[in-house]
Amino acid sequence: MKYYSTNKKAPAVALREAVIKGLAPDGGLYMPEKIKHLVDDFFENMEKMSFYEIALTVANAFFGEDVNSESLEKIVEDTLSFQIPAVKVEDHIYALELFHGPTLAFKDVGARFMARLLEYFVRQEGDVNVLVATSGDTGSAVANGFLGVKGIHVYVLYPKGKVSKIQESQFTTLGENITALEVNGTFDDCQALVKAAFMDKELNERMKLTSANSINVARFLPQAFYYFLGYAQLKRKKLIQLTKQGGKINSNLVVCVPSGNFGNITAGLFSKRMGLPIKRFIAANNANDIFYKYLQKGKYEPKPSKQTLANAMDVGDPSNFARIMDLYDHSHAAVTQDISGASYSDAQIRETIRSCYKANNYILDPHGSCGYRALKESLKPGETGLFLETANPAKFKEKVDKIIGGDITIPTRLAKFMSGKKLSIPMEKDFQTFKSFLLKR
Repeated sequence: MKYYSTNKKAPAVALREAVIKGLAPDGGLYMPEKIKHLVDDFFENMEKMSFYEIALTVANAFFGEDVNSESLEKIVEDTLSFQIPAVKVEDHIYALELFHGPTLAFKDVGARFMARLLEYFVRQEGDVNVLVATSGDTGSAVANGFLGVKGIHVYVLYPKGKVSKIQESQFTTLGENITALEVNGTFDDCQALVKAAFMDKELNERMKLTSANSINVARFLPQAFYYFLGYAQLKRKKLIQLTKQGGKINSNLVVCVPSGNFGNITAGLFSKRMGLPIKRFIAANNANDIFYKYLQKGKYEPKPSKQTLANAMDVGDPSNFARIMDLYDHSHAAVTQDISGASYSDAQIRETIRSCYKANNYILDPHGSCGYRALKESLKPGETGLFLETANPAKFKEKVDKIIGGDITIPTRLAKFMSGKKLSIPMEKDFQTFKSFLLKR
């Protein structure tokens, strides 16, 4: 399959080049030229299939033309080495817990898949340098997904003082082929450095660069897997009601996605295009409400990001907005048919975590709090709601403990990271400084 740039000013490329380059030469994001619609029988019988069988079916639709079947099967099997349960929070509202992987965050799925797919493509390429900007969980998922992979060096750029100590420990203590850069700025500054690196001719002539942010198709497309897995579990619980109209399968399922850089919800929109019968999506924002305001006004106005309790969503200019625009032919009316929005302050996030714990004995992380609240406020009679719980609340222990008046147990995996030595390198947000650093490595 060929992949084209959202800016439409660069030639279409094969998957291998799209994965290795990450960003198109014209600064656009790669998109597959076609999205395969899966057969109705798959959706009608998905509850009888294993997680692995479901994910492999989806992976084949995306990557089957470009990766041999044996390798793709192994990549999917290695990626999904943990469970992704749909857990009841209250009547008609379920949490899809995406935090049971190695770094206890949803990005483990995309990062693990990308690490293995990139390794598959670069065996004969020589060394590849992965650049990744993180506002929290991306860095840890990518760093741990690529740790020890031969021929690949990862540079994690993160904003100084703007990620939790637990998150920071997950990518600054690893060493080996992982270098953490503590940038004196915001997430947007980190992301700007990464994008500028891809657009710099000299840097790209001297180094082979790629990105592991959701701008890379190998990172964001596999995130479609868990929308199918969530649907299958709710169907197994007989919570999904299917109807057919005009030959199209419809359902009562509403999915709410805590949204920052919008790769996660974009993967969900792809799953809908593949035929997964999701009735509608809700994009839940924190105070960084650029997309929410776009839904209201039809005008996209990026702004500097604000630091919030839900830090992984602190994005003022979400990269994947370009993919959403491309998917919907830049039609605001078409976007709002499938997606509604919500935006919450830190005070509202705290209140939601507190009230959900009191009413349901379920502990939300700050990001999942936005998803749960948006569902609770907008779910209609007869609908079943699924929100993505994107990180284990223990990753925000100090803040969540204060909110619920409790003491969350830190999982053993997190405790091991926290006992390691911080190895990060201070970095100014100036591109020339960053470029010089890379060229000297």
